[in-house]
Amino acid sequence: MLPGSSSDWAHLQTTVRQFAPLTETEWADFADIWQPFEAPRKAVLTAEGDVEKYIYFVLDGVQRAYAVGEDGRESTLVFTYPYSFSGVADSLLLQQPSRYFFETLTPSRFLRSTFRQLDALMLRQHGIERMIRLAVSHTLAGVLVRQIELQSLSAEQRFRKLLARSPHLLQLVPHKYLANYLGMDPTNFSKLMGTVRI
Repeated sequence: MLPGSSSDWAHLQTTVRQFAPLTETEWADFADIWQPFEAPRKAVLTAEGDVEKYIYFVLDGVQRAYAVGEDGRESTLVFTYPYSFSGVADSLLLQQPSRYFFETLTPSRFLRSTFRQLDALMLRQHGIERMIRLAVSHTLAGVLVRQIELQSLSAEQRFRKLLARSPHLLQLVPHKYLANYLGMDPTNFSKLMGTVRI
C-alpha cells in the first residue's frame, strides 16, 4: 500500500484524468513516485535563486508563488490549493534558478515527487509525458488569460473575474494577497468587497 490515505491517491488520479487518461501500468508507475509531505504556515518551500527540486500535488492548504521587485515589493503570481499541482513550474521543468518564491499561506499537506523521478518516468512512459505536457499547456493558457485581464480590464472587472472563477479564495486567502494578485491597492479591494455583490 502506498503511504498516505487512499483518498489522497484518488484525488491525484482524478486530477490526472482531467488532463489525459493513463493505462493501469502508467498510473501505477506514476503513483509510485509520490511521497506525503507537510509544511507549516508561511514556510518558504522554494526561494528565489533555488532550482526547484519538487513537483507538488496539493491535498490541504493554500500556497502562493510571488516575485520580489528591486524596491522590495512583492507581486503575487499565483495561488494553489486542493487539488492542483504546485511548485515553481518553469524552474522545475528547465532545472534553472527560480525567479520566484513559493510559500505556504496556511498549514499544507502535499504529495510530492522529485524532478529526477518525474523526468525519468516521462522518458520511459510516453503517456505520462503527454499528460504532463497537457497539464503544463492548461497552466500556460491560464497564465495568458490572467495577463490579458491585468492589461485590459479595470480593477472592478478583474475583481469580478476572480469572483466568477475562484470565489472560494475570498475565504481561503488573506485579502492583502488577493489585492496584490489583482494588481490593486488593498483599500480599493476592500471597497469592492463592500460594493460588488458576491
